[in-house]
Amino acid sequence: MQASFALGTLAEFEGRYADAERLHTESLRRAEQLGLWPEVSYQLSWLGRTALLAGDFAEARRLHERAERVAVESGFMPGEMYARTDLALGARREGALDEAERQLRVLLDWHGLVEHEPGNTLVCAEVGFVAELRGDAEGAFTWHRRALDIARRARDPQAVALALEGLAGAHALTGAHTPAARLLGAADHARRSVGPPLPQPNAATSTASRPRRAQPSARKPTHPNTPSAPA
Repeated sequence: MQASFALGTLAEFEGRYADAERLHTESLRRAEQLGLWPEVSYQLSWLGRTALLAGDFAEARRLHERAERVAVESGFMPGEMYARTDLALGARREGALDEAERQLRVLLDWHGLVEHEPGNTLVCAEVGFVAELRGDAEGAFTWHRRALDIARRARDPQAVALALEGLAGAHALTGAHTPAARLLGAADHARRSVGPPLPQPNAATSTASRPRRAQPSARKPTHPNTPSAPA
């Protein structure tokens, strides 16, 4: 199952979602046959992630909710939090911002409880994207800076890239398109430093990544001081 997970993840990375679905489905069946319920929860989440990347939000939500139920029933907290992470990602992409934030707050609390700071890189970035979609530039800057700080401490180029994309979106929200463009360039550089760029469905859905006029109601932060490139 570990080999199938690696192959499925590679297929997702390359945008071969049908192959990823097939590999994760095979692993799910084996885990169910063996009664490995924590593994079943993970396999359901990986299938849900594939559906999410492919743009099938309804199927992704169904799979992640099932993954969460299996994890809860088997007392497997990491599996529950893994499923909640993807439920938050899906909710944000569907525009269910309150639901996304509710899930993300639970994840922030849990990562703090287990003292796993690197796990909050994605969570902080997602809270930042939620703030951005609400037109809250101040909140977006705050959360994406936190994500960037954690990512740099963890020396994770992909996480650094995500945070930089978020900061670019926050700048674009205020009409500061030149620094936004620089940050997107820095994010692209960070991603390419560890491999090919991610397929488009996996890109951050931030303001900076799509044509859009700045929102007049967006609140500009008092002290941007935004870094323009990864350390």
